[in-house]
Amino acid sequence: MLGYVMIGADDVPGSGRFYSAILGPLGYDRKDDGHGIVFSRPDTPDVYVVRPFDGRSATVGNGSMLAFRAAAHALVRTLHAAGIAAGGRDEGAPGFRADYSEHFYVAYLRDPVGNKLALFCNDPAEGRRGA
Repeated sequence: MLGYVMIGADDVPGSGRFYSAILGPLGYDRKDDGHGIVFSRPDTPDVYVVRPFDGRSATVGNGSMLAFRAAAHALVRTLHAAGIAAGGRDEGAPGFRADYSEHFYVAYLRDPVGNKLALFCNDPAEGRRGA
């Protein structure tokens, strides 16, 4: 079972704004704990945004990605736009992807450090590819 997620950031307040824009609408509460920012919600691993403990610059993990489930396609689109407005970069516009299931609707972003995130909805009730 996943316990928590740590995301390194050189500019914790800037990355905090980005993650607030994404995680707030998904029901996460934000708390500044003195070391960084903790995003939490019941029955879900906490997400920490912190400066790296070794004192070096935060770097991107090649091949690493966090994925956050959204309840609807419209929420995926809203979160993608909010992430860009909060300092993130587009890494793939919202839509269905041919390589995944017919119900997998996803958008990709890079946070201010360059970490890759997916925002997805795979609820069949939300519609099918080409529908």
